[in-house]
Amino acid sequence: MPVPSLPSPSSLLPRAVRTAVRRSVSGLPREFWWLWTSTLVNRLGGFVATFMALYLTLERGHSASYAGLVAALHGLGGVVSSLVAGVLTDRLGRRPTMLVAQVSTALSVALLGFMTHPVAIAAVAFLVGASMNASRPAVQAMMADIVRPEDRVRAFSLNYWAINLGFAVSAMAAGFIAQYSYLAGFLGEAVMTLTCAILVFVKLPESRPERSAQEQGAEDAVSLVTVLRDGRFMGVVGLSFLAALLFQQGAVGLPVAMGREGFSPADYGLVIAVNGVLIVALQIPVTRFIEHRDAGRLLTLSTLLAGYGFGLTAFAGSVGVFALTVCVWTLAEIINAPTQTSLVVRLSPVHGRGRYQGMYTLSWAVAAMVAPLMSGVVLDRWGAAWLWGACAVIGTVAAGGYWLLVRGLGEESRTTPAATGSVPPAPEPAVEPATPRPDGEREQDALRKAV
Repeated sequence: MPVPSLPSPSSLLPRAVRTAVRRSVSGLPREFWWLWTSTLVNRLGGFVATFMALYLTLERGHSASYAGLVAALHGLGGVVSSLVAGVLTDRLGRRPTMLVAQVSTALSVALLGFMTHPVAIAAVAFLVGASMNASRPAVQAMMADIVRPEDRVRAFSLNYWAINLGFAVSAMAAGFIAQYSYLAGFLGEAVMTLTCAILVFVKLPESRPERSAQEQGAEDAVSLVTVLRDGRFMGVVGLSFLAALLFQQGAVGLPVAMGREGFSPADYGLVIAVNGVLIVALQIPVTRFIEHRDAGRLLTLSTLLAGYGFGLTAFAGSVGVFALTVCVWTLAEIINAPTQTSLVVRLSPVHGRGRYQGMYTLSWAVAAMVAPLMSGVVLDRWGAAWLWGACAVIGTVAAGGYWLLVRGLGEESRTTPAATGSVPPAPEPAVEPATPRPDGEREQDALRKAV
């Protein structure tokens, strides 16, 4: 009697779901998927950013203000490295910048786990912040290099999906690891980051576009001063700073507030894991819904949801209610992340992508420095209710700014000059089909009209 064949796992999914998944992942170059894999591996080891506040307040017995100071120094390191890494990304290359940043991160994270003196902890936290943040301009610039313009929102969304898939797994695991050994968490993150560096070294070729003599001159003329003079872009950077202040509270204000109310690290790990799980479940379908819609309206909506999502935390008194508030601001994050990043790429000249991405990364680095100081002082002096109320106000202000500055800009930037600085961006090469290529070849971007 013949044995009946079992259906494949993919055939068990509804046809519409299979079609949506296939369309979401098809047409992207092989190099993108190696970059995506390196991002996933790196985030599977995420421990320091998630549990630093609990480590300092519960394990080491320091105040919320000291925890905020250390987190601010961690953010200051990111501020310093953002602009430097952006310049290196354009001059040295995407791949070398990522390798240096990831190896440095692995070493400094491992060292942080052995520090006990308050001054030593603060100093090494600064180094961790600097090295960890240095890879971001290079990763984003490489992604813009190898993915066609019409696929970039989808590519950034998939990359953000990988970040949060790794985060969801690491948050749940690290929450239980922290109950037994914080040092194991630090060393685990160091190992995973080093693995990510090895993957980049073995599998990812350099993606910086080939430059003619004319384009080399255009690149040399694009300086950080040029970026600062780009008024429209700097307005976007300022608004992204306000949005980042809100999203930082999930890793800064929320764990301290929950700890003060008697919740354990495992409780916080489960609550914050909801953020990652929802992004894993919803990022791809939501992105397919929003990718061709007006960027200004999407960013306005996302900052309102973020502000009032955190504002609702003032009424949370159980793990379940905390998780519900996380659901609200997670939806904001799902909308904001790919929309904002894709808009930054559209506003950046090809041979200045590293510098523009560095300035955009700077907005998040400054927020990483300011948010812990803000939350620490507010929690110590006035309490959690004031912190969550301030988040609602910041979200409202940021939403108003996006509505005035960015509404209609996402579609407009497809046909208008990419930068308003004094140097016109170099035109991008013509698009070629998005099929797998041999190592060393790159996907070309669509032709951009020069100013």
